[in-house]
Amino acid sequence: MRMLVRLVFGLFVLKAVVAGPRFSRQVDAYDNYDVDLDNLNLETYEYEDGLTIDDPQIEIGTLPPPDYHYPVPEAPYEEQVEEEEEEQELPITPRLIPQGSGGSGDLMGPNTQKGMPTCLLCTCLGGSVYCDDLKLGSVPPLPKDTTHFYARYTESPRSTSPDFAFMNKLKRIDLTANEITSIDERAFLGLPELEELVIRENHISQLPALPETMSLIDASHNDIGSKGVHQEAFKDMTGLLYLYLTDNHIDYIPVPLPYSLRSLHLQRNNIQMMHGDTFCNLKDFNYIRNALEDIRLDGNPINLSRTPQAYVCLPRIPIGNLI
Repeated sequence: MRMLVRLVFGLFVLKAVVAGPRFSRQVDAYDNYDVDLDNLNLETYEYEDGLTIDDPQIEIGTLPPPDYHYPVPEAPYEEQVEEEEEEQELPITPRLIPQGSGGSGDLMGPNTQKGMPTCLLCTCLGGSVYCDDLKLGSVPPLPKDTTHFYARYTESPRSTSPDFAFMNKLKRIDLTANEITSIDERAFLGLPELEELVIRENHISQLPALPETMSLIDASHNDIGSKGVHQEAFKDMTGLLYLYLTDNHIDYIPVPLPYSLRSLHLQRNNIQMMHGDTFCNLKDFNYIRNALEDIRLDGNPINLSRTPQAYVCLPRIPIGNLI
């Protein structure tokens, strides 16, 4: 019944709209569409019982709202943030790495931080340990698997034999610019794999004994004098390739030199003379020393033109004064 009433009411509204001037203009624009409102046949439909607009099968608004379960804070937001930060701050316990000398891994010396492991203060990458630009009292105990050790510009006063004890894998040591005045005579003899030693820019007056496995020795810019190199110090180093003794006080060429040597730098020393057999074998003029291609003697008070027979076996003439 309500449906019928609404349809009749809608009919009166439609007639009122058609009677308006606005609708009249729109009808005039469409002459092909002639609607006879008076004779308009409106049919009504009777709905079956149980299916009316008053009794919908699904009523809008009857579904329960979604349950999002928003947490209700038990404390102010600032206090929750502080609690989360406290939970994230876990205690850090430094782990000591086994050292080559059996020590605890603590750095030694008055200028270092007591109790701090070597690899926490220095940088350890694989088998390399970098302690550059640190104020070390002496060389720190190193992990057993260390192959390369760098402690440049650390102001370490000296290096002693226990510093590198039992370091069976150590291949390179670089102690550049550490104000070192002396090195223990046997500091490096217990290193079976040592190949490269760089101790340049220090104040060393005596070159220590070195193992026969050396391939590079750089002791430039020190205070090594005429007695600072042992007699025949490099004779048995059959794999020695580079020997740098620039800017010292050496007054002779430290012969005999191994046949493997490629580069010899002795510039700015006090070398005044050279023997004919310093590099070559005067008894065998067919001998050619092809490996030794780089000899620097410039800055020495020596006239290389006085000993031309000393270079007949070399692929290149040494660099230095010829007058």
